[in-house]
Amino acid sequence: MTVKETLKTATISAMKAGEKSRLLVLRTASAAIKQCEIDTQTTLSSDEQLAVIAQLIKQRKDSEAQFRQANRLDLAEKEQAEIAVLTEFLPAPLSEAEIHVLIDAAIEQTAATGVGDMRQVMDLLKPKLLGRADLGQVSQWVKLHLSRLT
Repeated sequence: MTVKETLKTATISAMKAGEKSRLLVLRTASAAIKQCEIDTQTTLSSDEQLAVIAQLIKQRKDSEAQFRQANRLDLAEKEQAEIAVLTEFLPAPLSEAEIHVLIDAAIEQTAATGVGDMRQVMDLLKPKLLGRADLGQVSQWVKLHLSRLT
């Protein structure tokens, strides 16, 4: 079942249960996926749908951090609750050790020799890690692994 179908099922359940705040988040996610499909004029693959959900989570994390800086804890908690709802639709996150194993395998597979090969390694890792790890953190780890090669 795709993310889109799972969202639809969860939306129906939230409507029946009268969960207004959850329903709003689910509808927002469905609308974001639908908008991407309209923009690209294609049906998004399951991985692309996960990317949309991951982007929505990233936006909310950024907003939460800004609200906390501005001492608006009520709004930060709202963003936190939305993140929790959206996270339900992502696959289980990978452990740090599992990510490092994938990084080493990608470096070996691309025959990377230094930091200059970072793009090839990240291009190989992105589909495997999408929605399962913070790609910003992964990028830093890849850079660290590659810098040790030189």
